[in-house]
Amino acid sequence: MNQSGKTAVVWGQTNCVACKKAKAILESMDYVVDYRLIGEGTWTKKDLFEVLPNARSVPQIFVEGEHVGGLGGLELYFMNKK
Repeated sequence: MNQSGKTAVVWGQTNCVACKKAKAILESMDYVVDYRLIGEGTWTKKDLFEVLPNARSVPQIFVEGEHVGGLGGLELYFMNKK
């Protein structure tokens, strides 16, 4: 874990530009990102649906355990934190 102790989870897919952008934004703000690529390694759509049964797209982002939605939701989350 980094010095800040800030954590986030990004559910994404390999060729998802928004997923990579969300991860980069979070890392630039000193978050430790658990980047869960569906279909790569052990993560599956079923795993995502167990966490978010109504998920229909990626990325799906959690900041400090709070679901913020996709990339737009992440941007709104940080705008509201100012």
